[in-house]
Amino acid sequence: MILYFSGTGNSEFVAKRIRDIIEDEMLNLFDKIYKQDFSEILSNQPWIIVTPTYAWRIPRILDEWLKNTQLLGNIDIYFVMTCGNNIGNAGKYLKKLCDFKKMNYKGAFQVIMPENYIAMFSTPSLEEALKTIHQAESEINKIANIIKNNDIILQSNINLKDKINSSIINTIFYPVFVRSKKFYVTDKCINCGKCVKICPLNNINLNNKKIIWGNHCTHCMACISHCPIEAIEYGKHSIGKRRYTFPKNI
Repeated sequence: MILYFSGTGNSEFVAKRIRDIIEDEMLNLFDKIYKQDFSEILSNQPWIIVTPTYAWRIPRILDEWLKNTQLLGNIDIYFVMTCGNNIGNAGKYLKKLCDFKKMNYKGAFQVIMPENYIAMFSTPSLEEALKTIHQAESEINKIANIIKNNDIILQSNINLKDKINSSIINTIFYPVFVRSKKFYVTDKCINCGKCVKICPLNNINLNNKKIIWGNHCTHCMACISHCPIEAIEYGKHSIGKRRYTFPKNI
């Protein structure tokens, strides 16, 4: 079974492509995470977790959900991580997670997808995004066939920078950068409530026609990226920058 978490659509696209090739079931984890639903799930096929990469590891909210949820049936588990550059030494921590769950770690794959972290980087034009997606498709096909054949894939060529990024930098990144206090809405806001509904942590509220962020942000960029009139900004970092969501009709 394919389980996926996706803020702006990259990981959802990858999950669907893998599903089409291996012909397996697929489950969007948004509601599970939103509702803190840790009820057990059963699959007779290997588990495939498709997820974004946050600071060279899987998102902490997904890590927490996996630790608290029993995945019954098949004990083999693959991870497919979408990223803008690389996944660092994520495999080391995924192996620890699998050992904790007494599951068989089959490997971690990386798929380079269009950049969506507008809180820190510039996002691509539509043309640039389409080019990156097109380049990713052959890698997705390769990954799907490895999974279909039940092969093992292990990360190779892990260097010192990868190790530092997934350990020290990841540890620093969350308390220093992953905060919601820089999010705000401009006068363009029409109080449609889409940002409230799309937040996987139920961290955004609409009170008296005012959008308020709580303290449990994971920086998935769903709110700022999906706002239909681009009324959400992140400090000065996002002003004038293109919002990215996975292109429609692909």
